[in-house]
Amino acid sequence: MNEQRTPKPSPLAGEAGEGAVATNPSPGRSPSAGSRPPSPARGEGNEPAARDVVPSKPVSLARGLRSRMTDAERKLWFALRDRRFANFKFRRQVPIGPYVADFVCFERRVVIEVDGGQHAGSARDERRDSWLSANNFLVLRFWNNDVLSNIDGVLLSLLETLHERHETSGSDDGAHAGREGRAS
Repeated sequence: MNEQRTPKPSPLAGEAGEGAVATNPSPGRSPSAGSRPPSPARGEGNEPAARDVVPSKPVSLARGLRSRMTDAERKLWFALRDRRFANFKFRRQVPIGPYVADFVCFERRVVIEVDGGQHAGSARDERRDSWLSANNFLVLRFWNNDVLSNIDGVLLSLLETLHERHETSGSDDGAHAGREGRAS
């Protein structure tokens, strides 16, 4: 009988093996007192750890879009980020309901979309704008070319809209929610 035995690792501090006595019991507790079960492998109990939660489709899409911004989106983001634009807080590629907005100012509920030619007359954009309007967001659309060649005009149009939304926010019943803006 030449059975090879694999050595068991020595128990960690406080995890004495069967029949062993803990060498450093907690003060005020006897070593023979009932021990607690080991802590769960993750989190505080049965709920999944944050890293195990699978992000929803809009969240995954938004993450990908943030890393693949167009030149026009990048230029506008540089002007809007870090409260650079009239101290308004903007976020980029934000999931809102089932959609992902290019930029949004939640304080004034303004969504900014920077579009290329493929968006001209898009039925999908019309459905999206209707959903956002029904949820009290104002959608402003600017063409890529306007952002790239006339950023000052785009920002002026945006600033006017943000101030207008502030003045009407006390009595805003959604009257402005469906208006679309285009930079000239």
